Amino acid sequence: MSPFLAYEDKGADLGADLPSVPLVLVHGHPFDHTMWTPQIEKFSTTRRVVAPDLRGYGASPVVPGITPLAAFAEDIETLLDDLGLETFVLAGLSMGGQIVMECYARFPDRVRGLVLADTFPAAETDDGRRTRNAMADRLLREGMRGYADEVLEKMVAPYAAAEVKAHVHRMMTATPPEGAAAALRGRAERPDYRDLLTRVTVPALVVVGADDTYTPVPDAEAMHAALPDSTLRVIERAAHMPNLERAGEFNEALGEFLAKVHD
Repeated sequence: MSPFLAYEDKGADLGADLPSVPLVLVHGHPFDHTMWTPQIEKFSTTRRVVAPDLRGYGASPVVPGITPLAAFAEDIETLLDDLGLETFVLAGLSMGGQIVMECYARFPDRVRGLVLADTFPAAETDDGRRTRNAMADRLLREGMRGYADEVLEKMVAPYAAAEVKAHVHRMMTATPPEGAAAALRGRAERPDYRDLLTRVTVPALVVVGADDTYTPVPDAEAMHAALPDSTLRVIERAAHMPNLERAGEFNEALGEFLAKVHD
């Protein structure tokens, strides 16, 4: 049984002016749905936008232990069923992008477009599994603040605006360690989505920050090459969260993509 997810749902009141394809935004680790605030504000004026807090993050329930990507995808599917959304564009950043890939593997017929931002499709390496599990242990032992301090200027570039840095740091420190640890342990066991990408039948947008060191530009270029119908956008002067660091450029790329997606 999937937990009830907290979520933001905007634009549903547009009535006859509402475009046919809603936008579903899946956040990364260790954040919450507010990482998508610039996109919610921009696109909910013309279409329905749904942005959940994943289990263990934001205002959603914490489920300790191990949360595989399949569990996150099941939660999202249940939420979209509850909201009566039959078809949609799915967008995810980092871990959210991997969850979006898992969603496409589970219910491809409902997906009208994919947005994969600052993410990668490969399964975890042995070293990566050890690192993620060790970090999960550390977060349970120490909490989130030390980790947040250490990685802030990799999540966003050192030159990012102060308000962006503050927002990202606030999301990280507010995340429950039990939820973050469960996600890390589940992500360590994720499947390989590279073959799946070659079989995607809907348009895709691949976005990456030019200065992203977690998921560098070559990772995005490889996804773009694997996807049958994709557009690649590299956002200059941004690291791992271009949707916040360079919201205008990110929204321009996303808006151009959404204009081409039809129900």
